Amino acid sequence: MLQDWRPTCAIELLHLRAQMLAQIRRFFAERSVLEVETPLLSHSIGTDPQLEFFTAEYCASPLRQTLFLQTSPEFAMKRLLATGSGSIYQIGKAFRNGESGRFHNPEFTMLEWYRVGFTLPQLMDEISDLIGELFSGHSLQETQRVSYQDIFSSFTGLDPLVFSYQDYCAFARDCQLPEAVGICGHDHAMWLDFIFSHKVQPHLGSNALCMVYGYPACQSSLARINEQCPLTTDRVELFINGIELGNGYYELADAEEQNRRFDNELAIRHQQKLPVSVKDKRLISALESGFPECSGVAIGLDRLLMLLSGSPSIEDVLSFPIHRA
Repeated sequence: MLQDWRPTCAIELLHLRAQMLAQIRRFFAERSVLEVETPLLSHSIGTDPQLEFFTAEYCASPLRQTLFLQTSPEFAMKRLLATGSGSIYQIGKAFRNGESGRFHNPEFTMLEWYRVGFTLPQLMDEISDLIGELFSGHSLQETQRVSYQDIFSSFTGLDPLVFSYQDYCAFARDCQLPEAVGICGHDHAMWLDFIFSHKVQPHLGSNALCMVYGYPACQSSLARINEQCPLTTDRVELFINGIELGNGYYELADAEEQNRRFDNELAIRHQQKLPVSVKDKRLISALESGFPECSGVAIGLDRLLMLLSGSPSIEDVLSFPIHRA
């Protein structure tokens, strides 16, 4: 008889997960933030070259269509925001292909929320409040807020806002990371990702929530460029004990700029011979109709549960990870 029918997490972890979800829902109910649901299957998908996605064949006679399992509910939630939904949140599944390991499962649970009228610092305050409530009794130290430029420079001696291929290559050689040269080439954003993940991230948030804000503009993703410093973007990432938990933005509302970014990412995907992505034209139309000033963030709840329970691997907090699904 097969023995891998059993869950990989202990029963008490099922209870802890339920408690965590209930706390999150109470948190947002007290702030009158509306819980919503959006589709997992869609006709379009994110264009980010760093994300791989799953496809599914939809057979509706006489047509056959390729649909996409969403890597995030972001685009559909933004369409709700454009219709006047007000502040919203969602707890649901997301899917990312090719991701499996200590901190990764291709199917995972995500909390995503958007606060209409919030600046990024206001959203950061609320993130700190939520994490503080969830970790009540865990003796987390005071929340840390550091700029990307300061933290990157302090651990590397490099300026993340001004790209120098020679300096970055020299740093990689000195740190015995020669593979970076072949992987990153002359791509500033890829260099930053590589160096940050190897030399900066492991030191972030020692028994504390660490929020790194002011990412370089080349890593703007879906965030606005900062008005005071156009070399940076209004983006924040969250870390506890070196583990990345989430990503937040002062949301881009410019339809033309969003469409330009999509097209640029599609070109990169084509250049790198990555699977063909289909940009979300409905999101562009929603932005064109008028989009509220807001900030939003997505947090991986499985990783959060790892930290709450002191578990060493994501498998320890999932009922059935991919190899037992």
